[in-house]
Amino acid sequence: MNATLEFALLDNATSLPWAEVPEWPVAEFVRHTAAELGRGARLCAWFGVPEAGATRLVAVIAFDADNTLAVARSAPVAGRYPALTALQPQAHLFEREVWEQTGLTPEGHPWLKPVRKTAGDAPAAVDFFRVDGGEIHEVAVGPVHAGIIEPGHFRFQCAGEEVLHLEIALGYQHRGIERALTGGPHRATLSQLEVVAGDTTIGHATAYASVLEALAGVEPPLRAQWLRAVALELERLANHTGDLGALSNDVAFLPTASACGKIRGDFLNLTALLCGNRFGRGLVRSGGCRLDAEPDRLARLRERLTAALAEVEQASAWMWDAASVRARFENIGTIHARQAAELGLVGPAARACGLVRDVRYDHPAGWHRLAQAPVAVWPSGDVFARARVRWLEVQRSGQLLTEQLTAPPEGEIRGELPPSAPDTLAVALVEGWRGEICHVALTDAAGRFRRYKIVDPSFHNWLGLALALRGQAISDFPVCNKSFNLSYCGFDL
Repeated sequence: MNATLEFALLDNATSLPWAEVPEWPVAEFVRHTAAELGRGARLCAWFGVPEAGATRLVAVIAFDADNTLAVARSAPVAGRYPALTALQPQAHLFEREVWEQTGLTPEGHPWLKPVRKTAGDAPAAVDFFRVDGGEIHEVAVGPVHAGIIEPGHFRFQCAGEEVLHLEIALGYQHRGIERALTGGPHRATLSQLEVVAGDTTIGHATAYASVLEALAGVEPPLRAQWLRAVALELERLANHTGDLGALSNDVAFLPTASACGKIRGDFLNLTALLCGNRFGRGLVRSGGCRLDAEPDRLARLRERLTAALAEVEQASAWMWDAASVRARFENIGTIHARQAAELGLVGPAARACGLVRDVRYDHPAGWHRLAQAPVAVWPSGDVFARARVRWLEVQRSGQLLTEQLTAPPEGEIRGELPPSAPDTLAVALVEGWRGEICHVALTDAAGRFRRYKIVDPSFHNWLGLALALRGQAISDFPVCNKSFNLSYCGFDL
C-alpha cells in the first residue's frame, strides 16, 4: 500500500526540508488525506502551523504494512475548511484541537467543541450531549475524584443502570507544554518533555531525542540505542504489571492486586538501578544517553529481573485461574476491530481488538531495528483482552530484556549533536507502554522550533473508552477505565 504523490514519504525518526513537503489547496489536502486513510493508513498527527494571519494544516500518516510514514500540508487557510472528520472519524479530536488552538473551523464536524479550554487556560465549560426520555437520567463523575488521581470529568447518560452514552471532558490541568516549546530547544525543554506523561518518561524523552537527532542528521551510538531500548522495556514492564494489579483490585481479587503493587515497585527499582531514577529521568539525552551501566550493575539487573518476572508470572496465574475474575473481565467493555480502526486506536487498546499495531514492529527505529519482541494481539476487544495483551507483553518484554542483558554492545554512549537543520520537518514515533507516541518538529530559518507537536497515545484512545461503555452497566466503568488506563496529563498539553 504505497502513498500517492500527494504525500512525501519518509522513515521513522527522519526528516525532510519543509519546502519538499507537498502543498495542496485545503479542500484537495483534506480529500487526499481522506483517500489515504480510506486505503488503510492511520492518522498519526494533524495540526496547524500559524503563518501570517492564516494557518497551514499538516498531516502525518502511517502506512504500517509498508513501514512508511507520509506527510503533506495545506496552503495557508483562514476561517474555515471542509472537515476531515466527516469522512474519517479518527480525525475527530485532532480537528477540535486545531479549531481550539487556531480558530480554524472544520465545516461539517459532527461535534465541534473545545478539547481542553475556552478562555485562557480554564477547562472547557460547554454543553454535553444529552439523551432525552422519560426514564433517562444523567450521572456526573469528577473532575475531583475520591482517590489520588488526575482530574477528568465523565458525563453518563443512562437508562437505569445501562449506559447509553459517555462523554469525557478533560483539560483541567492544561499546562501549555507545546506552547512553551516554541522557539526551543530551551534549557527546560528536556525536563518538560520528560513529564508530558510522568509514567512515560523514557518514551517521550526518546521521541524528543530522536527528533533532534533527525534534525541534526545523526544517529546515536549503538550502545546508547541499546540502553534506551532496555529502559523503554523496563518502563513497559512496570506499568503493565501495575495495571494487572489495579484491574484485579477493581474486581476485588486482592492476591494479585497486592502482589503486583509490590512487583511494579521492583521493576521501577530496576530503572533506578540503571540510571538513578525510578522513572528514568536523566537517562536519555539527544545524541545518546547521559549514563552508562558497568558489567556488575548489569549483572545485578539481570538477577533482579529474573526474580521479578517469576513473581509476576505467579501473581498473574492466580488472576487467570480465578473464575470470578474472568466473569468480570469477559464480554465487558467490548470494542470490535472495525470500530478500533475507525477511531484510530493505538497500543494495547488496539491490539486487544485484534489489530496488529506496534511501532517496534511497523516502524522500528533505534535498537528495535535489531531486536524486536513479537507483537501481542488478542481478538475479543473486551476488558479480558486488554488485560491479556498486557500480560503477553510482560512476558515478551521480559524475554527480550533477558536476551539483551546477556550480550550488551560495547562502545560510547554519547555522540556529537550538530545544530538542527533550518526549515526542516522531523517525525519520530516510539511505542510507549500505552501505545504510539508521536513527536513532530518544524524548525525555522535559525534551526529553532517553529512548531512542536506531541501526540500521546491517550489522545487516540479516550474516545475508545467512551465507546466501550455503551450498553454496559454504569458499575462497569471502573474496570473499563482501568483496562485502558489513559493519561490525563498526556492529553492536557
